[in-house]
Amino acid sequence: MAFDGIVTRAVSHELHHELSSGRITKIYQPTDTELIFTVRKNGQNKQLLVSIHPNYSRVHLTDEKFNNPKEPPMFCMVLRKHLGAGFIESIEQVELERIIHISVRSKDEIGDDKNKKIIIEIMGKHSNVILVDPERDLILDSFKHISSLQNRHRAILPGQPYIEPPEQGKINPLKLDGDNFVKKLDFNQGRMDRQILNTLMGVSPAVTKSLADLAYLGNEETYQNVFNEFKSQLMNHDYQPFITMGQKDDFHVLDLVAEGDDKSYFKSTSEMLNEFYKGKAERDRVKGMSHDLMRYLKNERDKNVRKIKKHEKTLKKAEKADRYQKNGELLTAHMHMVKPGDTSVTVVDYYDPDQKELTIELDPNKTPSQNAQHYFKNYQKLKKSKEVVLVEIDKAKEEIEYFERLIQQLEQAREEDLEDIREELQEQGYFKAKTSNKKKKKKKIQPDYYQATDGTEIVVGRNNKQNEYVTNRLASKEDVWLHTKDIPGSHVIIRSKEPSEETVIEAATIAAFYSKAKLSSSVPVDFTQVKHVRKPNGAKPGYVIYDNQQTVYVTPDEQIVKQLKQDN
Repeated sequence: MAFDGIVTRAVSHELHHELSSGRITKIYQPTDTELIFTVRKNGQNKQLLVSIHPNYSRVHLTDEKFNNPKEPPMFCMVLRKHLGAGFIESIEQVELERIIHISVRSKDEIGDDKNKKIIIEIMGKHSNVILVDPERDLILDSFKHISSLQNRHRAILPGQPYIEPPEQGKINPLKLDGDNFVKKLDFNQGRMDRQILNTLMGVSPAVTKSLADLAYLGNEETYQNVFNEFKSQLMNHDYQPFITMGQKDDFHVLDLVAEGDDKSYFKSTSEMLNEFYKGKAERDRVKGMSHDLMRYLKNERDKNVRKIKKHEKTLKKAEKADRYQKNGELLTAHMHMVKPGDTSVTVVDYYDPDQKELTIELDPNKTPSQNAQHYFKNYQKLKKSKEVVLVEIDKAKEEIEYFERLIQQLEQAREEDLEDIREELQEQGYFKAKTSNKKKKKKKIQPDYYQATDGTEIVVGRNNKQNEYVTNRLASKEDVWLHTKDIPGSHVIIRSKEPSEETVIEAATIAAFYSKAKLSSSVPVDFTQVKHVRKPNGAKPGYVIYDNQQTVYVTPDEQIVKQLKQDN
């Protein structure tokens, strides 16, 4: 993901145009890595997202909705104090670095105008947002506090002077002409893309590789022409934001990058960044939040797998039960042949059609009758254990199937789904419920809604609570119910008695997408009317049986799912 100095130049240029002279009306900190500034300009509200996420650090306008904490974090409160109701005067990039300065004019406690500066440093895991008093060049506060022990070059702490990140010794291409650019290259050394990367400020490997490819095996003049064209696009803000789809999705704002790849173009840099990152940071955040829960579910599943293996060994041993019974009966019939102290006796096996002889082992310290009773006791013990083990194996298989469903739901869960899954595990007795004097407010169940191409409504449950809600309460008996065949997945309802074939395929595609077979092709999806779907007594949440079904085969397609999605 190439959020380099060039993308920073494009987005800062766009933000200056869109937000300068605008008034900051709201500031939120929805997560420990994200800030949202609501800026009102020309009668419109615009949301500026600033993220210091180690993998998704970025800044751009967004239309996404965020869940904000009830109590704002300390840094958010500091920003509100210094920037609330302030006007954005300018948004500028530093050189061609991934650093943006936002100058804000606001009022202090006694109503005097005060200037403040928000410094956004987009640098991967070292990203930060720093509030600075430009008159004294002092740090008022920052998203991340960095002591001098952590960074010898500069400390980022309240009251410390703001020091810029150390220079890398590279040249701003906007201050370089083609002739001097070529003089920086050693044509005998080769690896031109690496040389360009080490020479120019703000360029990513994708850019330098594209420049080297465009001038491939060319002379100095060719490299001058390629550089001049590249510089001209930067100087004139000639951007064409795009996302490439391939083995690895990527983005950039210069069309010369990654030529030949499948590209989707966007009207603005923010629109492109918003689309590219949409859901990525949330999925990463949910993954982190659900890590312990996922580990628990996998451990419980694996525990039941081991339990089945152990029971199967007992079952194999129980297969000897009939042999113990036969030995006991034959010994009883031939007891007159056993002498005290015998370790074995050979008798005629009248169970064998050929009447062959059979040698039965004996305990010399036991009487013939006690030896016979020993065999009968072992027979009864193994017979009983077989019955118990078969029941335990069925229970373990049911548990594995249940945990597999929960694991699949957790893999595709949103933040609001985690609470449902935890509550379910508490209700099922896997987790101990937290004691509280407060009466818990009943949570509204909110499944996902989709609209087929012909306008038919499709409803999807993302977890067991939602699955049972859409199937047992929301759907009518004549509606069509869908589920991946023998694969953990969501319950999907088509709100129609006789949906078109196209709608069934679209709903099946959604069902396949929200299943364990999300990354597979030709996924079997069963569909039948809701009246043919029922939950067995005592079954785990989300488990149903059904009949009168038909089966279609579809390939999950995220683009189709996105196109059909409705705003809940």
